[in-house]
Amino acid sequence: MRFGSMIFSISPERERDHEIIHSTLQDAVRAEEIGLDAVWLTEHHFDGTVAYADPLVFAGAVAARTSRVKIGFAVVEMALHHPVRLAVQTALIDHLSRGRLIVGTGRGSIFNEYEYIGFGVTMEQGRDMIAEAEELLIKAWTGEDVDHQGRYWQSAFPMLRPQPYQRPHPPLVRACATEGSLKQMAGIGRPVLIGVQTIDTLRQRFQMYRDSMLEAGFGEEAVEEALDHTWAQRGLYVGESDEEAQEVAEAALSKSTHHLLQARINYNPGGETHVPAGQPPRAAEIPEVAFLAGTPKTVAEQIAELKEAGVRNLLMNMNVGQMPRKLVEKSMRAFGEKVLPAVSGL
Repeated sequence: MRFGSMIFSISPERERDHEIIHSTLQDAVRAEEIGLDAVWLTEHHFDGTVAYADPLVFAGAVAARTSRVKIGFAVVEMALHHPVRLAVQTALIDHLSRGRLIVGTGRGSIFNEYEYIGFGVTMEQGRDMIAEAEELLIKAWTGEDVDHQGRYWQSAFPMLRPQPYQRPHPPLVRACATEGSLKQMAGIGRPVLIGVQTIDTLRQRFQMYRDSMLEAGFGEEAVEEALDHTWAQRGLYVGESDEEAQEVAEAALSKSTHHLLQARINYNPGGETHVPAGQPPRAAEIPEVAFLAGTPKTVAEQIAELKEAGVRNLLMNMNVGQMPRKLVEKSMRAFGEKVLPAVSGL
């Protein structure tokens, strides 16, 4: 298995943005130091959900401070970027990191309408734009005498400079929240990022992905290659005891969930949360599902269970809800020193 840190840094007050941006960069560097395989950066705007907001700029800082870890996006909100500008920026980051970039894409938030409004698009457009955005992104990375005349973008240029360090381009993965989007990506052989799901749902979706790729005409080798670059998500807290770890995890998840919900109430038109009334909690809101939490031994056992369900790459949010710094640092060290050696054979 490969392990990555999802750098998702909530800043509860704008006065703390500077502090949290810099501590978050330290967490990215520490991820490499403790032996993780990747750091994953995300994107949200206007609400402090991600203190650094822009994963592209932040990736440049991570590239300069690290030498080994992969640098992924989980995800770039494609509706908020011009694909040609994104191609230029990602090609440059690919050079600065000497080929360590993974470009994770998604339409953008399905809850935060205010993010789209701030960039002059709608949630509906965000859903419709992503296929063309990825098409133009790949054309820009790989093409010469590019002439794209699409629904959302019209662009013509001789060649991207610099072209990506990785050829033909950095790996692309797509965040998939639904079974439909998972099947769509399997149909083109695209690896995916899967958010927090129960063990049973993960097992089902990995099997669905495999079956869909085979039905689309891909061979076993291609299926294995795609699954080998697919990631699933969890929170993480390694504690002194299972009881302490569960307590910390529950408090962190509660704080994170409250921040996200309050931002939607405060900033969406009409206070709309885009969550139907009476809907049961999502998997990402249930501590026992959303977190790997416990002693190093317990966390290693939880990871083994995920491996059995088909998870090959684990994307872990190591600072859910902006936990106290000492706890984050202690948990990260314990993961590197005690959990990683215990799961090294998985």
